[in-house]
Parts: sequence; C-alpha cells; structure tokens
Amino acid sequence: MNPVNIARSELLLGGQKSGKSRRAELLARDWLAQSAVHKAVMIATAQAWDGEMQQRITRHQVDRAERVPGMTTVEEPLLLAESIQAHSNPQTLIVVDCLTLWLTNSLMPFDVQSGAYTAAVDDDPDSPASYMKKQSLALMHQAREALLLEAIRQTPGPLVLVGNEIGLGVIPMGREVRAFVDALGLLNQSVAGACQRVTLMAAGLALTLKDVS
Repeated sequence: MNPVNIARSELLLGGQKSGKSRRAELLARDWLAQSAVHKAVMIATAQAWDGEMQQRITRHQVDRAERVPGMTTVEEPLLLAESIQAHSNPQTLIVVDCLTLWLTNSLMPFDVQSGAYTAAVDDDPDSPASYMKKQSLALMHQAREALLLEAIRQTPGPLVLVGNEIGLGVIPMGREVRAFVDALGLLNQSVAGACQRVTLMAAGLALTLKDVS
C-alpha cells in the first residue's frame, strides 16, 4: 500500500481479511512518521469471551506492535464516544477497530453464565419480556450511536474507524442475524455521513467512496 493523505475522519469498510485494519495501521504509521509530537491510539472494541477470541486478540496485538510500535491500545467495548473524546487531541490519531464488534456488544451483550450472546439465549424470543429487553437495548444503542456521531464531528484530531461490510452476500435465514445485518448497514450509513472520507477495502485495495477533506 502506498502512503495516503490522512483525513480528519475516515471510515474504512470491507469484508473479512479485506485489508481494512492493515490500512488503518498504515495511516497511523504515516501519522507518527510526520512529526515527533504525533501520537496514535487504538481503541479496541473486542472482548475475549472464549479461548479462540483471546488467541485472535493476542495475535492482533503482537502483529500490531510489530507493524506500528508507537501506537498504544485502549480497550473499550461500549463507551466508544466517551473514549474518543478522552483521547482525541490535534496531535493524536485515533483508530477504532471495530464498529461491528461495538454494535454486537451494544445490541447483543454476552451472557457469561450461558456462554452465548443475549439474543441467542432467549427461551421465547416472542415473549413480552424478550421484546422489552430488546427495546431497552435498542434505545441504549441509539443513545450511544448519537454520541458517537457527535464525537466524530467534533474530534479535534484525525479519526479512523474500521467496520465490516456484511450486506453483500446471501440474506441470512435467522431473524436475529437479519436484524443485525440491517442494524450494521444503518450504522455504516450514519458513520459514513459523519466522516469526511469513506474507503471501501477489497483484496487489500482501496476504493474511495467519499472524500470531502
């Protein structure tokens, strides 16, 4: 990948292993190289609820430390807007990786006792109790998303947000999965509207969808 100009806010979208996280790291590396006073912070939204996820997180941490040794990592699964506001300043580039896991944490919080996400453990998904729980989660997420969009618009330093594009394949059969795909698509649209630049990644290649920087 060739070095690119750094926008004040950029959304990197792509499928699994499309190169979106690597490109975010490239932007952070270029930012750090521009000035000795520049800093880079990774806000990681993943949670290690099982061994496989813990191994994946550890592997990413090791790889990231080798590729961008000057970037620090902050773990924040839910309060994303607050974390952006706390760490952002004109000299600091922030990478959020990723919005998809943040949405999962917000809409389908993990149940430690059952070892599954909340949406998968309802005895009766059509019961009034289940409906009320989902409504409550949806309202809380709407509030978090509104704060996130405002943080994107107001951040004083460069911000790079990584997210998955999962709506290009076959329509999922499960109701909960279909609802999540819809929610992620709407989140991506909202974040894209708030960002100065939007880039679609595929096979390690970048396609600019929007650039008003």
